[in-house]
Amino acid sequence: MKKDRHLYLTGYRGTGKSTIGRLLGRKLNRQCVDLDDRIEELAQKTIKQIFDEGGEESFRSWESDALRLVAEGDPSVIALGGGAILREDNRRLIAETGLCFWLDADAETLLQRIHSDLSSATRRPALTDMSELEEIRGMLKTREPLYRQASDSHLDVSSGQPEEIAKEVLRRWLDFCGV
Repeated sequence: MKKDRHLYLTGYRGTGKSTIGRLLGRKLNRQCVDLDDRIEELAQKTIKQIFDEGGEESFRSWESDALRLVAEGDPSVIALGGGAILREDNRRLIAETGLCFWLDADAETLLQRIHSDLSSATRRPALTDMSELEEIRGMLKTREPLYRQASDSHLDVSSGQPEEIAKEVLRRWLDFCGV
């Protein structure tokens, strides 16, 4: 495995993909790309506006377009949106262009983290009309097989500080790269 591939982080909202991605970007001397930020740049709209105007299908199309553009770029650390793995083409592209690390936590931990992140509530819409905790549990159950399929490595991030988690991802990344 060559180190000239992308390092992807996947997992549900609140798992720390963006925070850990920035730490890994510094450690690997690579750009860290937050795919949600790239979507907003391309669409010239917020994620909430994209959902409000075109629904989830429109957002997923923007997400796929942004992923293709990022995947064509220089090797980077890429923090995927929690649903980027929903489309088979995205999962295939991730597998072809890099290694993917699945950051995972229990629903209660995720809810607590989402509530403590002020930008999460305003930036990302609810995807169902269930209570927040029920939505998270349902989404995790639905997405777990896809996260498993898309990832090369699984890390439980329910506990531990971002720096510790980043070090573990880096250790696994280097193992995969044969360093």
